[in-house]
Amino acid sequence: MQRIRLRYTKRGRLRFTSHRDFQRAFERALRRAEVPMAYSAGFTPHPKVSYANAAPTGTGSEAEYLEIALVDRRDPEPLRQLLDASLPDGIDITDAVEARTSGLADRLQASVWELRLDGVGEEEAERAVAAFLAAATVEVERRTKNGMRSFDARAAVAELAVVRPGPDGGAGEAGDAAEVDAGRINRPGDGRCAILRLVVRHVTPAVRPDDVLSGLRAVADLAPRVAAAVTRLAQGLFDEESGTVTDPLAPDREAAETVSPGDPGGGVLTAAAAQVPEGPA
Repeated sequence: MQRIRLRYTKRGRLRFTSHRDFQRAFERALRRAEVPMAYSAGFTPHPKVSYANAAPTGTGSEAEYLEIALVDRRDPEPLRQLLDASLPDGIDITDAVEARTSGLADRLQASVWELRLDGVGEEEAERAVAAFLAAATVEVERRTKNGMRSFDARAAVAELAVVRPGPDGGAGEAGDAAEVDAGRINRPGDGRCAILRLVVRHVTPAVRPDDVLSGLRAVADLAPRVAAAVTRLAQGLFDEESGTVTDPLAPDREAAETVSPGDPGGGVLTAAAAQVPEGPA
């Protein structure tokens, strides 16, 4: 089997789709694009798709990842175009590489989030962020299927800062990633909008952006009148020394560059298979 790793987005109103809704839409796109999928064995075979660390329902994302297994070889880029054309607007396949290394899920060590707090001034947000970072622990509660659970939201946070909006209205440091989320819903407020940049390690139990917002409420009584607009800008390997999150698909690209020209891993997409389907998904 050939394994292809894909990066995709959840933008605009599609951020409110559940993970199960996305799975159904993606499996329809696989059939529509006539991707030669490998299937599981058993009484009810299903396409071999591995999802990694999906964003919570209600949050946007520029950096979701999955892996598919094929029974026939395909060139990743034409395959990406086929799938992108077969999915609804807002779910976009932005990158595709052939899997040449192991452990994609293990590389998703941290995420970079943008939190837009409408109705909150920058000075108010800066005071709350300073109080959060100064705390040794920040206990928050989250309801789980087994009831309420308390845990420390502070330990997983590698960075939390107020950033200045860029020309597009997104965080200045987010730049391109914020600009592509053109489907953001207009949100109520009094004209003030603080934008937070959050870098959080993937630990157990998982610390989500809403847990950090609960922590800001607990330590500084920061309570926006409307729900925060949350977008994941990146996820991948985390460099503790520099505090940066790097592309988890980079090792596969580097491995591909070292492959000899005669290696069968190149793959070719036939002209017939490269036809992009017409019409909406």
